[in-house]
Amino acid sequence: MAKQKNILPGFNLSLGFTIFYLSLIVLIPLSAAFIKTTELSMPEFWEVITAPRVVASYKLTFGASLVGALINAVFGLLTAWVLVRYKFPGKKLIDAIVDLPFALPTAVAGIALTAVYSANGWIGAWLEPLGIKVAFTPIGVIVALTFIGLPFVVRTVQPVLEDLEAETEEAAASLGANRWQTFVKIIFPAIGPALLTGFALAFARAIGEYGSVIFIAGNMPMVSEITPLIIITKLEQYDYAGATAVAVVMLVISFVLLFAINGLQWWSNRQRTAAN
Repeated sequence: MAKQKNILPGFNLSLGFTIFYLSLIVLIPLSAAFIKTTELSMPEFWEVITAPRVVASYKLTFGASLVGALINAVFGLLTAWVLVRYKFPGKKLIDAIVDLPFALPTAVAGIALTAVYSANGWIGAWLEPLGIKVAFTPIGVIVALTFIGLPFVVRTVQPVLEDLEAETEEAAASLGANRWQTFVKIIFPAIGPALLTGFALAFARAIGEYGSVIFIAGNMPMVSEITPLIIITKLEQYDYAGATAVAVVMLVISFVLLFAINGLQWWSNRQRTAAN
């Protein structure tokens, strides 16, 4: 029997192209950041990355990204569930709106959010009398990061829900399970890995977000200044080594967090496989 030919090139050639492409697009630029940072001595590097203003930006960036990703994990799952399980007028329109943060320029998103949540905006005008100020505060940063991260959760969970037959929920109900038990025992184990993936993607996207945040954040040092803005500021001051030093810290922390999330996802998949 003749050996079947693959449509794509063989393993060795494909692997070579993959490594070359990743090196050109990812590894070389990231390596350049590390190399540029070596211009600083260790005390200088430590002084740059632990400056009070920079540390405050770390806390805001990673804290707001985490909160935004958690919010999206909850409401993104709810949105995906509604789009998959129910039929209603305007469903296709809502399904298209979910992808709007993907297509909308981030600066436009930032300006729109600022206009809506400012003190005289459509929503901000109602919140201001209650003592809730969104625009130009850390809350505004969370709003912006939640906005840009929602599609990652919805589009990751939605295909899994579509493959999950509704009959499994009916079978659980016929055996006496209530809604909470059905969700915890049947639905969540099936969608858990996808939900965790969507959370990780939304979190990673939020960490590096810049355009939609700078307009609504107010950019007040020690209050609402994000780390990407610190990097941009140092570049504008021609402090390239300082900018890359902060960028390296962001890169390392992001990699560790994503590695931990991927490890948790691998562990959950292994546990589910063992249970089956």
